[in-house]
Amino acid sequence: MFLNIGVFLGLNRRWRDENDADEGIAFFVLAYVVLASAGCGGGDSEEQGISGPAPNPYLSAPLYGTTHFDPAQSDSTPYGPPKGSFSLDPVRQPISYGGPVNIITLASTSPRFMWGVGSDRVAYINAAEKQWAEVARLDAPAYLSPDMGPVAPGAHKTIGEMSFEGKTSRDIHQVFVTNYGAKYNARLANGVYSAVDKDNVLYATYGYGVYAFALKDAANPAAGIEVRHSIADAADAIQGAGARAVLYGLNMTYDGHIILNFENGVSVLNRTLDAASAQTILFPGEHTSNSLAVDEKGGIYVVTNKRMHKLVWTGSRLSDAEADGAWSSPYDAPEDAVPPIVKFEPGSGSTPTLMGFGKDADRLVVITDGSRRMNLVAFWRDEIPQDFVQQDGTQSRRIAGQIPVTCGYSQLPTWIQSEQSVVVSGYGAFVVNNLPLESDTMARLPKILGAATLGPVYPSSLGVERFRWDPKEHRWASVWRRSDVSSTSMIPVHCRNGNMALVSGYGAQGWELTGMDWDTGATVHRTIFGKSNYGNGAYAILQFLPNGDLLFNSLVGPYRVSY
Repeated sequence: MFLNIGVFLGLNRRWRDENDADEGIAFFVLAYVVLASAGCGGGDSEEQGISGPAPNPYLSAPLYGTTHFDPAQSDSTPYGPPKGSFSLDPVRQPISYGGPVNIITLASTSPRFMWGVGSDRVAYINAAEKQWAEVARLDAPAYLSPDMGPVAPGAHKTIGEMSFEGKTSRDIHQVFVTNYGAKYNARLANGVYSAVDKDNVLYATYGYGVYAFALKDAANPAAGIEVRHSIADAADAIQGAGARAVLYGLNMTYDGHIILNFENGVSVLNRTLDAASAQTILFPGEHTSNSLAVDEKGGIYVVTNKRMHKLVWTGSRLSDAEADGAWSSPYDAPEDAVPPIVKFEPGSGSTPTLMGFGKDADRLVVITDGSRRMNLVAFWRDEIPQDFVQQDGTQSRRIAGQIPVTCGYSQLPTWIQSEQSVVVSGYGAFVVNNLPLESDTMARLPKILGAATLGPVYPSSLGVERFRWDPKEHRWASVWRRSDVSSTSMIPVHCRNGNMALVSGYGAQGWELTGMDWDTGATVHRTIFGKSNYGNGAYAILQFLPNGDLLFNSLVGPYRVSY
């Protein structure tokens, strides 16, 4: 079990004392701990008993306290849907409108409420007893472009109810301009990565700034949300005037400091967002476009368009020194291998994911690289074993293993690439292909327009593959692969109770959620949303609640589905 009973009881007492919660919190935390440690429902024999990441005591909860579910960015949850095939009408589901990107709904310190974070707003949502209703809402405080602003009332509903089949990309571009403004694509930079701390303060990035949101009255959420701390232009305040760097990622150290991932480097600062407290390491000549993973020993893992970096937060300073355990390694990232859609930059499109926990584990950090047909790459995240011999074809001895992703294609397409992080459970890994066979016609589309048209207007992307890391042989093996499964732009997840990998894509019946057996790849679940945009989870993440309900972070806002 990855969380000892003393830590569990201490965390549970603190959450109950501080939030006056009922037995639901104890059940939620205990269920997460037991399911996470036990494997819950099967899996490869090599993965049985493999422990998961240590809970961060400064986050609101062990699960869903930060984007990608936990500090390791595993995208693995104890919860999931029942097996079988289901059809539903998304219009009939309770929704919290927002968007056009709604990356995740975050756990508050109370099991009754969740924080909704989207590119246009922050919301506090009542999720108790199958409810899904906003009790407070605050428009986004800043945008990259000054001529943007709040989305007009009713715009999300209008777009959600539309089907884009039969329309052209020009038609849909005009729909977005009308409802989201001429610079609608810039909204993608808002609210993408976030975290909630143990005091129920939400940290998220908007425009060039970072903001701390809190309830005006903790005892009365309906009193509203306020900005408690902020840095309106974080790069200029931290790096110096004129830096003007976009914020891409956010996470939290295990001693309660905020980690910011700028496009040009990483900063660590206190939770009052005091710019003077920030410590920064820049990556000259490199560029990031995703978030970062964190371990309990201060390791911070961030990938740029050229290198994989481990930085170390010592508790008082941010270090890139080898003596402190930091390192840097190149990986395959051709500068000319920029696909026409979905991905934003050359190099890896994935937020790093940690793999391997416990005393005797192979402790790794994994990504997909920037090759035209991507590889799954694992790096030794601590010391490299003395007897380890560098693998042929890899860029450095720091790379523990590397394997091509084929998704089962008999004739490999020009592109096999993903914007999504690697899903990890135990020593199992799951990746998706976000590029359709024919994508050149989509090359000039804004990214969010590409995510909206992939499937309804243009042929859908196809391909998924499941891998296993062998800790005895120190190498990857492909477990199963499928070239017939659609995954467009949504982050896939692993559900331990159903032992399945789930993706969101577009097929003959429209948008659907497809669940595949983690061990065999056989389809064991389908949720058919139909052809309206309520079924498109553009750049968002799939999510489930303890009772198996789906939280679908759609293009126009998260809604709740009870199976």
